[in-house]
Amino acid sequence: MLLNDLCSSVDLRPVRYQFATVQGDSYDDNWLVIAGTVATPEGSWSFADPCLLTDEARQVSAWLRAVAAETVDVTEPDAEGELLPDTWFIEPVVAFSIADRIDGGTAVIRVHLSLEAAPPWQQGDDGADIHQYVVEVRLDAPALIHAADQWDLSLASFPPR
Repeated sequence: MLLNDLCSSVDLRPVRYQFATVQGDSYDDNWLVIAGTVATPEGSWSFADPCLLTDEARQVSAWLRAVAAETVDVTEPDAEGELLPDTWFIEPVVAFSIADRIDGGTAVIRVHLSLEAAPPWQQGDDGADIHQYVVEVRLDAPALIHAADQWDLSLASFPPR
């Protein structure tokens, strides 16, 4: 799934289950390794981490479709200025929120990247707050639907086990 505009891009894709064989545990059996490639004006990097369960991964495309349908609200920083995603998962590696809506149905999506998905210049920084590093990407409704379709297609090989 490629989320990109003229300034930044985030490419996410499931690459494998964390464990090739069934372990007999509902969590361990369903962890997906997500590979990401990120490009921003600050720099580019890649990551791969078992950060989404199969059921969580399916929530991503549903969220993208809801954003395209304009049923997801913009998420403002809280009173302390902290950014809180409106879609997050057990592992706080990747999360999503909307920064803004622009006339004509375009949304400014925030992809929150923490821990293993954070840029190399922030990794290992004990002071880095979860969900506070974001890449913003402007996408119109057709691009959001296309990204959701791409994501669903990439998940077809990874049913819940």
